[in-house]
Amino acid sequence: MRINKFLAEQGVASRRGADALVAEGRVTINGVPAKAGDDVGAEDAVMLDGKLLSHKVKYEYYILNKPKGCLCTVSDDKGRKTVMDFLPAGAGRVVPVGRLDYDTEGLLILTNDGDLAYRLTAPQNEIPKTYLVRVDGTVTANLLNRLRAGVEIEKGVVTKKCKINVVETDKAYTKLHVTLTEGKNREIRKMFEAVGKPVAFLKRIKVGELTLTGLDRGACRKLTPEEVFYLKNL
Repeated sequence: MRINKFLAEQGVASRRGADALVAEGRVTINGVPAKAGDDVGAEDAVMLDGKLLSHKVKYEYYILNKPKGCLCTVSDDKGRKTVMDFLPAGAGRVVPVGRLDYDTEGLLILTNDGDLAYRLTAPQNEIPKTYLVRVDGTVTANLLNRLRAGVEIEKGVVTKKCKINVVETDKAYTKLHVTLTEGKNREIRKMFEAVGKPVAFLKRIKVGELTLTGLDRGACRKLTPEEVFYLKNL
């Protein structure tokens, strides 16, 4: 098993974060500083910051209805609230799967199962994620078609085709459901900015067909075995 996957399964970081830990020299394998791409076997002693990590991992899976005003990270050096503050007492070392920005609400999965985290975030898997979006005023059919077809959000960066449906509208605002199969940084906000309709409210409401039903804002619970099985087979 690659060292970054091993660390991700320990719940200490995402695979990308694990690569950073290795690059910083904080990880050793059998007393020798680890290198990117190193493999780890059951007989190897892996240490992070001098602490021995166990090869026996008990996977944990949580779903959080993330509120606005907290960071989607394990810790913050400025002392700001993070999604970890909403985990129930006794939760193991898990990490958020993907990102919701500071002002975005909604469905967030946290786990120490690196394989599942990779499955849900790898662009090539095209896992659908649905968001509730509110913008000021009305949205014309022409703008909707532009968004559905893909818009340039940065120089040379064009979004993939997506599904967009209007769910509520009047002269003051429009609410839409937007389903993406990719996860570029702040993608939805940049999409709507590109067509002159800045996002006033954004909430992730579904991953695949998994929803937040029965989960209040800021509430967190364990995923059921059936939900875990569903996500692993998306």
